[in-house]
Amino acid sequence: MKDVMRDELGAPKIVDRNNFQAELDALRVREKAHTREGDAIAAARRRLPMVEVDSATQLIGRRGAVTLLDSFEGRRMLIAYYFMWHTGHSAPEQCEGCTWVTSQVRELSYIHSRDVTYAVFCQGPYEESARYRDFMGWEMPWYSARHSLDTLLVGRRVGLFHLVCYLRQGSNVFETYWTTGRGVEAMDNSYDLLDMTVYGRQEMWEDSPTGWPKRSKGKQNFRIDGHPIAQWSRLKAGYSDDLRTGRL
Repeated sequence: MKDVMRDELGAPKIVDRNNFQAELDALRVREKAHTREGDAIAAARRRLPMVEVDSATQLIGRRGAVTLLDSFEGRRMLIAYYFMWHTGHSAPEQCEGCTWVTSQVRELSYIHSRDVTYAVFCQGPYEESARYRDFMGWEMPWYSARHSLDTLLVGRRVGLFHLVCYLRQGSNVFETYWTTGRGVEAMDNSYDLLDMTVYGRQEMWEDSPTGWPKRSKGKQNFRIDGHPIAQWSRLKAGYSDDLRTGRL
């Protein structure tokens, strides 16, 4: 693997400003078509049917047992991220992918202004996983859905990450959309920004010219020296990553 900071890397050919702009203008046509297709897909998503979910399904939050309906916090819609969890494991051993996307969900006021609540439904026990939330410095609502996953994720793989959207009509709750895999990149802005750079995400699957940097496959894209990347700022600030003690 190339060391991006030290090795001499491949680079695009050098041209004058006019040629550069002509190439960019040609690409812009494709970018605009991509944006319009995204808008059309979103329009189709808004027209999907919905399926009812038991609004009394139990979650565990900071005040104890609550219902799925309670997690809406009075708003009409809810976006729930189902965080993977490894019970009894330390912070470095928790899911690097879930940590990656969750770390980028910070300012929720814009979501709230559209009558939407965002929350994490962790698939592990509340006390242990909430300590991870605090260790990471996250502020979004956090619940354990551990004992209700067969109901909430019916027909899907329990233990895998999911992003699920709900609608509340009075005291009734409906599921309107869900995704997993690369669908959860909707939570991420880092990759969108990296996609604009000359070396992109630097992942093995990307179609890049010879000489462009590539990183290891899978988990190592989100880890450095054994820790999910976002953890290092917390460790440098003096926080403990031992989730058993309750002392961060």
